[in-house]
Amino acid sequence: MEMTSAAVWSTIAVLLTTILVARMVKRNTVTAAAAAAAKYCQPGMAIPHDPLRGCRQYPAVSGVALAIPVITRGLQAVAGELHRKLGSVFTVSFLGMIKVTFLVGPELQGDFFSRLDSEVCQGETYKMTVPVFGRGVLFDVDQATRTEQIAICFEALKPARLRSNVETMVREVEEYFSRWGEQGTVDLKSELNLVILMVASRILLGKEVRETMFDEFASLFGELKDNSMHLVSHYSPTLPISRHRRRNAASAGLKALFARAIELRRASGRAEDDALQRLLESRYRDGRPVSDNEVTGMLVALLSAGHVTSSNTSTWTGAFLLSSPRHLAAAVDEQRRLAARPVDHAALSAEMDTLHRCIKEALRLQPPVPLLLRSVRRGFAVRTREGKEYEVPRGHGLACYIAFNHRLGRVYRDPGEYDPDRFGPERKEDKAAGKFAFTAFGGGRHACLGEAYAFLQIKAIWSHLLRNFELELVSPFPEVEVNNMMPGPGGKVMVSYKRRKLN
Repeated sequence: MEMTSAAVWSTIAVLLTTILVARMVKRNTVTAAAAAAAKYCQPGMAIPHDPLRGCRQYPAVSGVALAIPVITRGLQAVAGELHRKLGSVFTVSFLGMIKVTFLVGPELQGDFFSRLDSEVCQGETYKMTVPVFGRGVLFDVDQATRTEQIAICFEALKPARLRSNVETMVREVEEYFSRWGEQGTVDLKSELNLVILMVASRILLGKEVRETMFDEFASLFGELKDNSMHLVSHYSPTLPISRHRRRNAASAGLKALFARAIELRRASGRAEDDALQRLLESRYRDGRPVSDNEVTGMLVALLSAGHVTSSNTSTWTGAFLLSSPRHLAAAVDEQRRLAARPVDHAALSAEMDTLHRCIKEALRLQPPVPLLLRSVRRGFAVRTREGKEYEVPRGHGLACYIAFNHRLGRVYRDPGEYDPDRFGPERKEDKAAGKFAFTAFGGGRHACLGEAYAFLQIKAIWSHLLRNFELELVSPFPEVEVNNMMPGPGGKVMVSYKRRKLN
């Protein structure tokens, strides 16, 4: 595998993330983990020739021994070798004290995404979000409260609710790109980042923020994003460093801004059609209203996850399409067929299959979060497609390496190629392999609540660009960002444009 310097550092970052998050997973469970491990069998520190020397023994490899291969060959190449030698379930052991079990293949992802929180928990691994979202929200509350808060957020972004927001979404996109000249060259990543922020400020936060506070909001959100997604922030989120002081100040500033927006909304006496209004009107099951502090924290959470996902995926979609003439032509032809049709909810959700597949293929190759981790609270057995059974003991970390699972050759033909047709009606490669073959938006109990919103927004943007501009990628294809838990395209993504109208 050919490795650029960015790819080297990216793989180091993912490996370190596994170690660091696993260390958090280990907190308060190390004694139980050691006892559980002893109950079964002590794993070796090298790749065994027979991973089933004992019943239910999980094959293990030394995490320290993997460091150099990961740097020189790449994380995906090393994961591929481990998969070939150890099978679909293997454990990476860090000095015997921290153990992270990887589950490979769609048939095993149900154990990762669908088990009860009493068995597989995400709470510990997401404690680093507390300084970002604020106290009393999501991963700073008990499981029952968090479940209700997630349900409240889901209700605010339900596909049926978004139907009425599409006209506003499309108008924001059209107004933004009307500022482009007849021709020119732009940094696509920067442009898409800004238009997506404008759409979010209108549909999620409301007209108060979009019309009277947008510049302040954009500045604060940019500061929060730039200082909260790095590895040090995930490992030690309270470390007293300059980056964290800027993050904390930006989070407090955003919540204060949202509080002002709430005051303006209430003073106006209006009930708007946006996520802010839906959250303000929400109640817990016991009838208790959602507090203003909880509303502002949920808004920060929705923005933090949704904006990064949409911005990165929109840019990757553009980079892949503009590097793939055949698929770009197919996407343009689809827009040409629909040119006389208004861009409304029906068109975006049901009539742009080609564009949808182009976006989905970008998500397959560059998932927003390439590696997910959980902590195992209660041991359980997993069964591979070959019928082999392994025990995952309490105290282990549990890893879903989405970026690797999305490139399995037994699931996807030519998995390293950008080929949106793999999701078409004739192939349906993701469906043929089961419901967990494509997990860019998670799955099971922890499916991303913003999937419908993300696809609507990205299609609104790219349908407009394809209808109104001839585009060409004039910079090299972007490498992956480094030192970021949600890596996007690194550097500038320069694109030349020339206005046109499809007939």
